Amino acid sequence: MNKQFQSFDEFYPFYLKEHSDKTNRLLHFIGTTLVIMIVIGAFLTNNFYSLLYCPFVGYGFAWIGHFRFEKNKPATFKYPLYSFRADFLMWWQLLTRKLYF
Repeated sequence: MNKQFQSFDEFYPFYLKEHSDKTNRLLHFIGTTLVIMIVIGAFLTNNFYSLLYCPFVGYGFAWIGHFRFEKNKPATFKYPLYSFRADFLMWWQLLTRKLYF
């Protein structure tokens, strides 16, 4: 993971390669879905303290997927902003079946 990416479009194929295991993708999908639900719930209930759970839920599922199933380091450690964006794009593409588990 020593490559420096010049753009998100250059980074995203690398991100998908790092998320090729179907269980890892599923865990990312579950974690991101729960984060979205927490954010929506926080705004609907005005309970913004619940947003504190987002990093634990989102990263918890993702890190289990990486360390247990994918057997690699999360790209978040080196590319946090690109990874954050890529996670939501991958979630959307899985939801819309442009990508598959």
